[in-house]
Amino acid sequence: MLDSLYVIAIMTIWISIGMTLVTLIGGAIFIFKHLHHTDIETLPPLARYPHVSIVVPAHNEALVIQDTVKAILRLHYPADHLEVLMYADNCQDTTAQEIRDLMQTPEFKGRNLKVIERTGTGGKAGVLNDALKIATGEYLGVYDADAAPETNALYFLVQKVLENPERYAAAFGRNKTRNYQQNFLTRCINLEIVNTQRIQHTGLWQLFKIGRIPGTNFIINKAVVQELGGWNNGALTEDTAISFSLMRSGKLIALAHRAEAFQQEPETLFAYYNQRKRWARGNYEVIMANLKHLFDRTPWRIKLEVFYYVCTFFWFNAAIVVSNVIFLINIDLAGAQVFWPRLHQLVALGTPLATLFMLNWLLMFYLYLLQINIALASDYGQMTVTNFIYTIVAYFTYAQLFIIVSVAAMFDMLRDKLTGQRHTQWYKTQRF
Repeated sequence: MLDSLYVIAIMTIWISIGMTLVTLIGGAIFIFKHLHHTDIETLPPLARYPHVSIVVPAHNEALVIQDTVKAILRLHYPADHLEVLMYADNCQDTTAQEIRDLMQTPEFKGRNLKVIERTGTGGKAGVLNDALKIATGEYLGVYDADAAPETNALYFLVQKVLENPERYAAAFGRNKTRNYQQNFLTRCINLEIVNTQRIQHTGLWQLFKIGRIPGTNFIINKAVVQELGGWNNGALTEDTAISFSLMRSGKLIALAHRAEAFQQEPETLFAYYNQRKRWARGNYEVIMANLKHLFDRTPWRIKLEVFYYVCTFFWFNAAIVVSNVIFLINIDLAGAQVFWPRLHQLVALGTPLATLFMLNWLLMFYLYLLQINIALASDYGQMTVTNFIYTIVAYFTYAQLFIIVSVAAMFDMLRDKLTGQRHTQWYKTQRF
C-alpha cells in the first residue's frame, strides 16, 4: 500500500515539475523577448482611441476610494474618450461622498464621472452587469476600489487589444502590491503575485496564448460580454467565470504586460483567509461547471485550463494533504518507539523509494526557487537578499496556507451542496 502511495506521489511531483518547467520556459522566453521596449516618455500615439467606460465597484471603501479615483482620472488617455462609473454598492460609509468631494476640486471638476449609489444584489458581478446596461464605451475597464492604475495602464491595455481586435476580446495587465513591506504576510503575498504574473501568466501567454482575466486592471469588449449574457450574478470569482466563457466562444484574453496597477493586499491572517477562501471556492465552482469540457469538442485552450485547475486545486492538494498526514503519523510513531520499541514507522527513510521521493522533492524545491528568483530579477527593485530569504521561508510557511484555505473552501462548498443553502453576498476584503 505504501509503495503504491510512493509511486503516486512521485508521479504527482513529476507532473507538477513538468507544468512548472513549461511555464518557466515560456516565461523566460517572454522576459528575454521584452527586455527592450519603448520608453514611456516617447510612446507613439495609438492607431485610434476607442471610448472606454471604466467601472469601479466599491463597498464601504471610504479609506481608499479617493486615491483610486485620482489615479483613474490622471490616466494618460483622452478625457473625451473616457467615462468613469463609480458604484457605491450597498455602502454604509461615506464612499459616495468621498468621491463627490473629490470631484469638486479644480483638477477634476467637469470630468465625465458618475457616482451611482446602488442597492441591488449580486455583489461585484451584479455591479458589472448594471454597468453593462448604461456604459457608453466600446470597452469596459474594471478597477477594484483599492487598485490605483499607473498613468499609462489604459494606454497599454488598449494598445494590446488593437493588435488584433477580432480575436482579443479582452486585455489584462499586472497588479503590484503597494503595501508589501508592511509585514511578513504582505511580503509573502508579494512574492506569490510577482511569480504568478511574471512567470505563469507570461509563460501561458507566450506558449499557448492563454490569458486569464484578473479581478482588476483589465478591459473587455462590451459587445462580446453582452453576447455572452454578461457576468454570472453572485459568482464568487466572476473573473475566472468570464474567462472560461470568453475562451469557449473562441476569443483570446491578451496579456498587456506593461499595464500596471497598484493594489492593497491583506495585512492580517483573518483578512487573507477570508479573501483566499472566497477565491478558492469560486474556482472550485467554475472548475466543476467546466469539467465536462475535458471530454467534449470545446477549444483545446479550455481543456488545458481545466486540466491545470484540476491538478492545482484537486490532485496536488489531495496529494499534499495525504503526505502531510503520513508525515505527522510517522512523527508520532517515531516518538512512540521510545516507549514501544516494536512499533514501526509507516515510512522508512532508508528505502530506495523513499530516497527517490526525497530527490524528486528537492528537484521541485529547486524549481520553486529558480522560478521565483527569475521573476524577481525581471521586476525592478525586487531582486534583493531580503526577498530571497523570504522566498525560502515562505515555502515552508506561507505556501502551506493554501492547503488550509483550499480544504476549508471545499468543505464549505460540500456543506452547501448537502444542505441546499447558499446565500450570495459581497465578500469584502478588509482595508487598512
